Amino acid sequence: QVLLVESGGGLVQAGGSLRLSCAASRRTFSNYAMGWFRQAPGKERSFVAAIRGMAGSTYYADSVKGRFTLSMDNVENTMYLQMNNLKPEDTAVYYCAAQSRWTLVVQNTTEYDYWGQGTQVTVSS
Repeated sequence: QVLLVESGGGLVQAGGSLRLSCAASRRTFSNYAMGWFRQAPGKERSFVAAIRGMAGSTYYADSVKGRFTLSMDNVENTMYLQMNNLKPEDTAVYYCAAQSRWTLVVQNTTEYDYWGQGTQVTVSS
Protein backbone atom coordinates (compact mmCIF):
# COMPACT_ATOMS: atom_id res chain seq x y z
CA GLN A 1 0.00 0.00 0.00
CA VAL A 2 1.17 3.53 -0.80
CA LEU A 3 -0.14 6.52 1.08
CA LEU A 4 -0.21 9.84 -0.78
CA VAL A 5 -0.61 13.17 0.99
CA GLU A 6 -1.13 16.37 -0.97
CA SER A 7 -0.47 19.88 0.25
CA GLY A 8 -0.05 23.38 -1.12
CA GLY A 9 -3.52 24.22 -2.37
CA GLY A 10 -5.20 27.52 -1.65
CA LEU A 11 -6.76 30.67 -3.01
CA VAL A 12 -4.85 32.76 -5.54
CA GLN A 13 -5.66 35.52 -8.00
CA ALA A 14 -5.54 34.93 -11.72
CA GLY A 15 -1.98 35.15 -12.96
CA GLY A 16 -0.60 33.95 -9.64
CA SER A 17 1.31 30.80 -8.73
CA LEU A 18 1.00 27.84 -6.40
CA ARG A 19 3.14 24.78 -5.79
CA LEU A 20 1.45 21.52 -4.91
CA SER A 21 3.31 18.73 -3.15
CA CYS A 22 2.53 15.03 -2.99
CA ALA A 23 4.42 13.04 -0.39
CA ALA A 24 4.41 9.28 -0.93
CA SER A 25 4.95 6.83 1.91
CA ARG A 26 7.14 4.91 -0.53
CA ARG A 27 7.90 4.91 -4.22
CA THR A 28 6.47 1.85 -5.97
CA PHE A 29 9.00 1.75 -8.81
CA SER A 30 10.59 4.52 -10.78
CA ASN A 31 9.24 3.15 -14.08
CA TYR A 32 5.69 3.50 -12.78
CA ALA A 33 4.06 6.87 -13.16
CA MET A 34 2.95 9.35 -10.57
CA GLY A 35 0.60 12.06 -11.63
CA TRP A 36 -1.87 14.82 -10.90
CA PHE A 37 -5.52 14.91 -11.81
CA ARG A 38 -8.13 17.55 -11.08
CA GLN A 39 -11.86 17.63 -10.67
CA ALA A 40 -13.99 20.75 -10.92
CA PRO A 41 -17.56 20.82 -9.56
CA GLY A 42 -19.91 18.91 -11.83
CA LYS A 43 -17.10 17.61 -14.02
CA GLU A 44 -15.20 14.37 -14.32
CA ARG A 45 -11.72 13.97 -12.95
CA SER A 46 -9.23 14.89 -15.66
CA PHE A 47 -5.52 14.45 -16.29
CA VAL A 48 -3.14 17.29 -15.52
CA ALA A 49 0.40 15.90 -15.59
CA ALA A 50 2.46 12.77 -14.94
CA ILE A 51 6.08 11.80 -14.44
CA ARG A 52 7.77 8.45 -15.00
CA GLY A 53 11.20 6.85 -15.09
CA MET A 54 14.58 7.69 -13.60
CA ALA A 55 15.00 10.29 -16.31
CA GLY A 56 11.76 11.87 -15.17
CA SER A 57 9.84 11.85 -18.43
CA THR A 58 6.90 14.20 -18.09
CA TYR A 59 3.49 14.38 -19.71
CA TYR A 60 1.11 17.34 -19.61
CA ALA A 61 -2.46 18.08 -20.58
CA ASP A 62 -2.61 20.63 -23.40
CA SER A 63 -4.45 23.06 -21.14
CA VAL A 64 -1.50 23.37 -18.74
CA LYS A 65 1.50 23.05 -21.06
CA GLY A 66 3.87 25.97 -20.65
CA ARG A 67 2.28 26.97 -17.32
CA PHE A 68 2.68 23.91 -15.07
CA THR A 69 5.91 22.06 -14.32
CA LEU A 70 6.14 18.64 -12.71
CA SER A 71 9.17 17.41 -10.82
CA MET A 72 10.14 14.52 -8.55
CA ASP A 73 12.42 14.34 -5.54
CA ASN A 74 13.41 10.68 -5.56
CA VAL A 75 15.14 10.92 -2.19
CA GLU A 76 12.12 12.36 -0.38
CA ASN A 77 9.56 10.46 -2.54
CA THR A 78 7.81 13.76 -3.09
CA MET A 79 6.30 15.04 -6.33
CA TYR A 80 5.84 18.72 -6.99
CA LEU A 81 3.54 20.57 -9.35
CA GLN A 82 4.57 24.17 -9.93
CA MET A 83 1.59 26.06 -11.31
CA ASN A 84 2.21 29.48 -12.85
CA ASN A 85 -0.05 31.96 -14.63
CA LEU A 86 -3.09 30.36 -13.02
CA LYS A 87 -6.48 30.90 -14.59
CA PRO A 88 -9.99 30.70 -13.09
CA GLU A 89 -10.57 27.54 -15.15
CA ASP A 90 -7.78 25.88 -13.16
CA THR A 91 -10.05 25.93 -10.11
CA ALA A 92 -10.58 22.35 -8.94
CA VAL A 93 -9.66 19.77 -6.36
CA TYR A 94 -6.26 18.42 -7.33
CA TYR A 95 -5.48 14.76 -6.67
CA CYS A 96 -2.14 13.02 -6.57
CA ALA A 97 -2.02 9.47 -7.95
CA ALA A 98 0.47 6.64 -8.30
CA GLN A 99 0.67 3.45 -10.31
CA SER A 100 1.55 -0.03 -9.09
CA ARG A 101 2.26 -1.32 -12.61
CA TRP A 102 3.58 -0.03 -15.92
CA THR A 103 1.03 1.07 -18.49
CA LEU A 104 1.45 2.52 -21.95
CA VAL A 105 -1.01 5.31 -21.18
CA VAL A 106 -0.63 7.58 -18.15
CA GLN A 107 -3.46 10.00 -18.83
CA ASN A 108 -6.40 7.90 -17.63
CA THR A 109 -7.59 7.64 -14.04
CA THR A 110 -8.04 3.90 -14.48
CA GLU A 111 -4.27 3.47 -14.89
CA TYR A 112 -3.63 4.54 -11.29
CA ASP A 113 -3.99 2.46 -8.15
CA TYR A 114 -3.30 4.87 -5.31
CA TRP A 115 -4.89 8.26 -4.70
CA GLY A 116 -4.48 11.10 -2.26
CA GLN A 117 -7.31 12.88 -0.51
CA GLY A 118 -7.13 15.96 -2.72
CA THR A 119 -6.27 19.62 -2.20
CA GLN A 120 -8.43 22.55 -3.26
CA VAL A 121 -7.08 25.13 -5.68
CA THR A 122 -9.22 28.21 -6.22
CA VAL A 123 -8.26 30.90 -8.73
CA SER A 124 -10.19 34.15 -8.54
CA SER A 125 -10.64 36.43 -11.54
